[in-house]
Amino acid sequence: MIQDATVVILAGGQGTRMKSRMPKVLHRAGGKALVEHAIDTAKGVAPPDRIFVVVGYQADAVRAVAEAAGVGSIHQKEQLGTGHAVLCGEDQLAGLGGLLIVLNGDCPMIQPETVAGLVDLYRKTGAGAAMITTDLDDATGYGRIIRQENGDVQAILEHKAATPEQLLVREINAGFYCFEAAAFWKHVHELRTDNPAGEYYLTDMIAILLKAGHRVTALKVADSSELLGINNRVELAAVDKIMRDRKVRQLMLDGVTIERPETVTIDQDVRIGMDSVIGPFSQITGNTVIGENCRVGASTIIDNSVLGDHVEIFPFSMISASQVEARAHVGPFARMRMGAHLEEGAHIGNFVELKKTQLGAGSKSMHFAYLGDSTIGSKVNIGAGTITCNYDGRNKHQTHIGDGVFVGSNSTLVAPLEIGNGAYIAAGSVITLPVPAKTLAIGRARQVIKEGWTPKQ
Repeated sequence: MIQDATVVILAGGQGTRMKSRMPKVLHRAGGKALVEHAIDTAKGVAPPDRIFVVVGYQADAVRAVAEAAGVGSIHQKEQLGTGHAVLCGEDQLAGLGGLLIVLNGDCPMIQPETVAGLVDLYRKTGAGAAMITTDLDDATGYGRIIRQENGDVQAILEHKAATPEQLLVREINAGFYCFEAAAFWKHVHELRTDNPAGEYYLTDMIAILLKAGHRVTALKVADSSELLGINNRVELAAVDKIMRDRKVRQLMLDGVTIERPETVTIDQDVRIGMDSVIGPFSQITGNTVIGENCRVGASTIIDNSVLGDHVEIFPFSMISASQVEARAHVGPFARMRMGAHLEEGAHIGNFVELKKTQLGAGSKSMHFAYLGDSTIGSKVNIGAGTITCNYDGRNKHQTHIGDGVFVGSNSTLVAPLEIGNGAYIAAGSVITLPVPAKTLAIGRARQVIKEGWTPKQ
């Protein structure tokens, strides 16, 4: 952590080449918005109270992401270039001193270690500014880095202004900077708009600082993929694939078996314990945590949920914002959502849905059930076809089922309802009244047999 560093993340543009009504920086790669990746990188370098996201197009939406991450924002009311974006924060930033680091909100792969390396180079060389560069096989359209004999930056030449000899240079400007804050704010108002776009370019600060006698150095990053920016959905998909391939590879190196890894989708923040097995075509997203020795069956979707050790999720199940404790089983074709909770050793089977429901330790609901807004005790058996009628058309109501209850198949439990410990609900019952502990409740019409009925039809 660099305590005197201020980080500005450029995220004010629309990104017209995305062909989207949503700001480019809110498009997602690796399970997170592009700007969230930039914020994560910044947090690895500077204190959160010295990190600022420049917002412009759909400012409120981007600002909400910044606020959720605990960092500040700068409003760029008009998008007049990268230099103008930083200049919009002058009142908030100029008095902070120290270092001024500029990152791009649409470059999600740059790592904190790389930015720290940039700062280290800046400090070792006593420069007024340092920038990140890389070599590209095809540098068409990029500004070329012209270096002095000692390795310092002499100039950044735009592609159109370069000579044929200079166009042979493969080193390009990646658009990440570290400035001495005092020097930057002293000279930033020298930026001009004498360019075809009529905008203030941050790149021009390099020439301004060189002219003022400051030294400018450059850190060349060997892996140019780390500096990839997103301009369209093709590039977004390419970066997303790189991130996910790396995530899957790291998990496998950490002791997780992933079957058909090329088919699996796993977000950046997911954690999976050793000796767990992830089946093909699974999607594990958000902040999901999976324990050790678990098995996640094929085509399962798990989002923002927690699984304990030795959990088995059978194929084609969906778990969202829920918790599954150790040695519980889910599925196949089961669904848990909105805070559902399976305690240790509980089982739900095919076509069972839990919504805002806690199923106690060792309890089971194995076939065709809907259990909503319910608290269910330990060692309860829920028969096939059981539903909790939790909605009366206006409000949701709770069902409470005690320990050791047996609910017969095809039972309808009309909430609000309390069923005591050890009670027994006869199959096919509609239960509307409280059931005391250790009683049998039957809520169905008496069967009637009419002799000779069939010949009359």
